[in-house]
Amino acid sequence: MEGEMEVGDSFRNPNNGVPNQKEEEIRIANSKPKLVVIMGATGSGKSRLAIDLASQFPIEIINADSMQVYQGLDVLTNKVPLHDQRGVPHHLLGTISPMVEFTAKDFRDYAIPLINDITSRNHLPVIVGGTNYYIQALVSHFLLDDSLEDTDESCLGETYGDKQQNIELMPEVGNFSYSHDSLKNIDPIAANRIHPNDHRKISQYLHLYASSGVLPSKYLQEKTMENWGNADNLRYNCCFICVDASFPVIDKYVEQRVDQMVDSGLLQEVYDIFNPDADYTRGLRQAIGVREFENFLKAHLSEGQSGTEDVEKLKENMNAILSTSGENPRKQLLQDAIEKVKLNTRRLVRRQKRRLVRLQTLFGWKIHYVDATECLSCLSEESWTVNVVEPSIQIIKSYFDKNTHLLPDFKAQNDTKGSKLIDRDLWTQHICKACGNKVLRGAYEWEQHRRGRSHRKRVCSLRKSGVSLE
Repeated sequence: MEGEMEVGDSFRNPNNGVPNQKEEEIRIANSKPKLVVIMGATGSGKSRLAIDLASQFPIEIINADSMQVYQGLDVLTNKVPLHDQRGVPHHLLGTISPMVEFTAKDFRDYAIPLINDITSRNHLPVIVGGTNYYIQALVSHFLLDDSLEDTDESCLGETYGDKQQNIELMPEVGNFSYSHDSLKNIDPIAANRIHPNDHRKISQYLHLYASSGVLPSKYLQEKTMENWGNADNLRYNCCFICVDASFPVIDKYVEQRVDQMVDSGLLQEVYDIFNPDADYTRGLRQAIGVREFENFLKAHLSEGQSGTEDVEKLKENMNAILSTSGENPRKQLLQDAIEKVKLNTRRLVRRQKRRLVRLQTLFGWKIHYVDATECLSCLSEESWTVNVVEPSIQIIKSYFDKNTHLLPDFKAQNDTKGSKLIDRDLWTQHICKACGNKVLRGAYEWEQHRRGRSHRKRVCSLRKSGVSLE
């Protein structure tokens, strides 16, 4: 296969032995290490597909799920059990301490040596996961805006230091508030790109400005143009495959999966990791399905502290609460928690899909979609093979057997795409007067609120009362 992918000798070149621009781009792309990346929303079947591909290719899997990298919560994070891995090597699966923050930069720094090691054995590395900013960080030479603390400070100094001599840097310490309002005062363009509650990224943006005097939007725009404008800037020759499914089907599937997780020991896992004083914004405790059970576990543990039930029995009997008859406050709290897990998982599916669209529309990634809708709805092994596995095998064979360029040629669009990335007002503020001047951020959040039952009832009631909503 390797020989077929090389550009032909000079006697086959019509340009007197000098390759044209397209041939040179193909040669550069094909000289990079080959990588298969399987993407998609949670519950779509990414891990299953990767393991099935081992029947056709000598693959090793690198996990790119930001929660599955941690040790623990195997049921909640839906790690592939050892007996289901079918002998396929899995890397970065349950290997990181749950107490640390594993960033996109960390993933990149761990994954690159793994890829080198896998390719040295003439195996094909397959990246599998729904954490798309991990994948972004790995295949790009630049971490973009998902982990600004990882930017090269020496590069910042060389690029902008002499141009920004008169900027008064904001203080690193003292009473300065690292808030969304502070960022908005300094750089409204950057502030409009992130949600006001995304405190981690707000802090990163402000620290970038504090340490260098560079406006985050200015830095991002120039780096985006430099590093994302051409396909040649990707680190690997990537074949991107997305396992896709329609929202109604995948919503139903992930809800059923949550119920199965509860039956398989999810509650006991959350019980073991629960700590009312813990930081739920770092490490494994960020996982959907941890914080949602906080109210239930507080009430449940208070029963043990009052002496009415043994603490170990409390842990063992949590699942039995769901089958109790009559009104039970703990049962209601538990049912509410499970519904929150389902709701937040459905929201995660939508965020993951939006990011995939963003990778295509803004960065021009050529993503091959395989449709798992029928497979998830009927759970047919034959349908999975026909609709997902076989098309994926053909995509990979075709991709690596031909002199294909990594991404479409969109150099003429660089200027508009670079500015789009920075100038889009992703989190425009909307105020709903009907609901007591409630603040919504972004078109999606506003639209969801506007369609909500409580909002519509409130509007209807106000209109009947003759109250103007203008």
